[in-house]
Amino acid sequence: MKIYTKAGDRGTSTLLGGNIVPKDHPRLEAYGTLDELNSWIGLIRDQLDNGDIRKTLMRIQDRIMVGSTILASEKKDASVTIPQLHEKDITFLEREIDRMEQELKPLQSFILPGGHTTVSYCHLARTTCRRAERYSVKFIKNSAQTEILVKYLNRLSDYLFVLARKIAMDLKIEEIIWQPDF
Repeated sequence: MKIYTKAGDRGTSTLLGGNIVPKDHPRLEAYGTLDELNSWIGLIRDQLDNGDIRKTLMRIQDRIMVGSTILASEKKDASVTIPQLHEKDITFLEREIDRMEQELKPLQSFILPGGHTTVSYCHLARTTCRRAERYSVKFIKNSAQTEILVKYLNRLSDYLFVLARKIAMDLKIEEIIWQPDF
C-alpha cells in the first residue's frame, strides 16, 4: 500500500464510511488535533525514564487513536467494526490523577507553565487536548462514543496538568505561582 494516494491533492479527504469532505471540515480539524496531541504525548514519553508513566502514556496514545477513528467515522454500517472508548478509560485516568496527586502539594493558586522542557511539553499537550475537546464537542450529539470522547479528553487534560506537576516535583523544579502584576 502506498502512503500517498493523491486523493487529497484537490483539498479533500475521505472519512471512514466514504464521504468526501474538504480538508477544512470540522471533523478533520477535530481528529487532526487529536493527531497533534498524540505526537506531543509521544514526545513526552520519549523524555521520561519512568516505566510506569511511559506505559500509561502508551495506553493514552492508543485511546487517542480510538478517538481519532470515532471522529473520522460517519459509517452507520454495522458490518464495520470501529474501536470504542469506555467509561473504564476515564476511570483509569482518574485513578492515575489521584495517585499522582497524593504525592503533590495541594495547589492553592494558578501556576505558570514551564521550568523544564518536559514540563512545558506536558502543558503544550494539555492545551492541545483542550483544543481537541473544543473541536470534538461539535459532534457530541452524533453518538454516545463522541460524548464519551469529549469526557475522556476533559479528563486527559487534567491528567496532563497533574503529570506536569509530578514531573516538576520528580525533577525538583520549583513551580512558579502566578502572581498578577496589577
